[in-house]
Amino acid sequence: MGGLRLALSLFTVAPVRADRFDRPVAGRAMALAPLAGALLGLVLAAAARGLVWLGAAPLLGGAVLVALGLLLTRGLHADGLADTADGLGSYATAERALEIMKQPDIGPFGVAAIGSVLLVDAAAATSLLSRDWPAAVAGVTAAYAAGRLGATVACRRGVPAARPEGLGVLVAGTMSPSRLAAVTLITAALTALADPWRGPLAVAGAVAVSWALTAHARRRLGGLTGDVIGAAIELSTAAALIVLSIG
Repeated sequence: MGGLRLALSLFTVAPVRADRFDRPVAGRAMALAPLAGALLGLVLAAAARGLVWLGAAPLLGGAVLVALGLLLTRGLHADGLADTADGLGSYATAERALEIMKQPDIGPFGVAAIGSVLLVDAAAATSLLSRDWPAAVAGVTAAYAAGRLGATVACRRGVPAARPEGLGVLVAGTMSPSRLAAVTLITAALTALADPWRGPLAVAGAVAVSWALTAHARRRLGGLTGDVIGAAIELSTAAALIVLSIG
């Protein structure tokens, strides 16, 4: 339960306080990230599809879903995406890139990354919300579960922390190969309930995106940071939404 409380406090604004914040509990929280994502997606889907049911256009529902998602996560992951884009896009040394990522302002790479990802999210969500109630809610819920799997993948063994402090050092390497495989298979099985073939494909896409991003971060930055985890979540969620919205 400590891991679940920490997962909810890290990935949502749920009024849940973690009673422990050490490496074992943080590892469990990363393993439970897809569950926290599914709960968030369910809330977002119900609110946005309810708006469509009341007569709003699916496009408005998609925009509201994305905006509400930012509100219910404090924009934390979007901020991580912006900082990561600025750091990696600078082509500076690892030390300088990490300094750029810690700065409070957002540069052009960060603005472009946030704008692009939110636009893709809204467009894909619009497609999902155009479906009937069960399909729309199941699709969005599955996409957010798969998207949060991006955080689990980012914490796999073999990707060290880029800094000696921060969230990265607490969670980096906490996912053993067997643990990561188990969480991935369970998430794929659950998303298959939403869509028998698009669900598992969405999970595969989320895993591929997060794996590629964190591998690049290891080469460029030396490892994982909290910002990179946020970027992995945002990009993996966008990839899952795209897959689930097709067809």
